[in-house]
Amino acid sequence: MSYVKMNNNYKSIDGFMKEIFNEFPSAVSKAVREDVLHYPPVNIIDKAAVYSVELSVPGYIKADFSIKLDNNVLTVSTEKKEQHTTESEKFIRTEFALKSFKRSFTLNEKIDTENIAARYEDGILKIELPKKESYNAAPKDINVL
Repeated sequence: MSYVKMNNNYKSIDGFMKEIFNEFPSAVSKAVREDVLHYPPVNIIDKAAVYSVELSVPGYIKADFSIKLDNNVLTVSTEKKEQHTTESEKFIRTEFALKSFKRSFTLNEKIDTENIAARYEDGILKIELPKKESYNAAPKDINVL
């Protein structure tokens, strides 16, 4: 029979478990986390007449984006593009990667969904969500049953 020696630097099992769970995110490699959770960063700006949604997505072209509105959910997505090589090319290292992503935003009734516009320039996808001119959000009493 053999004995397994355990490091007794922990004062309690609670300290041991805290260290395991506190160190877990850094133990998972950054590359794996980025592949699993690739969401481009977004800014949402409330302007006078529109909400502006800006996604930082450098390296794509306009045709790569799909923007759909379904049941007041705006979805922006791309599909991963395969890199094609020829026999005359030999990559020593490749770090460029255009990854697929999908981001969805729930729109409220203040948005004029008929006039949504998008443009892509300098690596930023800008989506303009115009506000409706007249939105009647009348106060409403709710009865407790």
